Amino acid sequence: MKKLAVVALGGNAILRDNEEGTIEQQEQNSTETLENLVHLINDGYELVITHGNGPQVGNILMRNDAGEQVYNIAPMPLDICVADSQGGIGYMLERMMRNVLKQHGIQKNIITMVTLVEVDRNDPAFSDPSKRIGKLYTREEADRLTKEKKWTFKTTTKAEGKYRRVVPSPVPLEIINKDTIESLVRKGNIVIAAGGGGIPVYYDDEKNVRTLDAVIDKDMASSLLATNINADELYILTDVSFIYKNFGEPNQEKLEFLDYVDTLKYLEMGTFSEGTMEPKIKACLNFVKNGGKKSVITEAKKLEDKSFGSKITMEYEK
Repeated sequence: MKKLAVVALGGNAILRDNEEGTIEQQEQNSTETLENLVHLINDGYELVITHGNGPQVGNILMRNDAGEQVYNIAPMPLDICVADSQGGIGYMLERMMRNVLKQHGIQKNIITMVTLVEVDRNDPAFSDPSKRIGKLYTREEADRLTKEKKWTFKTTTKAEGKYRRVVPSPVPLEIINKDTIESLVRKGNIVIAAGGGGIPVYYDDEKNVRTLDAVIDKDMASSLLATNINADELYILTDVSFIYKNFGEPNQEKLEFLDYVDTLKYLEMGTFSEGTMEPKIKACLNFVKNGGKKSVITEAKKLEDKSFGSKITMEYEK
């Protein structure tokens, strides 16, 4: 049986900070990133690809606002916006990947799947919304929307005196589509799934599937997906090649080989930045703890190099 890997594409794989976000830019960035996944395919891996959706779903929400304010069009709820972004980004990645495989003479089917992820409707995150989404608002606009739509707002460091809507980010419990995804990838297909962390849903008392306004961390969802489909390895692609201890400090140290115990110790000591690397490391630890053989954090261009990235395993190995 071929090795199975889940590859989580970081935000810079599709859209970079200094760009306008045109479709041409997103297609070019995606192609450059996906080109590096050919090395895994040639090494005998079957692939599931996940991705973020932050800028894109933010744009969808702003279109929502514009349509409501200018044309009185009924806005779509957050779950539909996340599904919208999954379909749009997934389609783009699928088309670019087909072109990349063609250039390398590789024959594979590619399937994009809108993915539902179960969460606990009583997750503590619902009592403390923290994930900022959508556009910037004035204090007056935020107060009005709080009354009209029961939204929650927090200030933002990006613009003084401005506010952004915040929603809960609950812990993902199970990938609803896991059996279908595993069946497809085990048959040799490349599956694009869990875009933007997936669509958060829960089962009501009658076991009907319901949704709520929330977003799921994409790395945690990717880790859960890797566990649910019995993947061998999890790759989280970001804009740095390695995990560093004391990153940015004069005494920074590259951590190339890590075991579960040491990584957990570093995490509890606050060695890693909460806003950047910490969620990725937590995702890697969850995967290894639940039976995964190896987690790797690196940048896409390093996949060709067999000594790439920082590797986290249950036991130390080099």
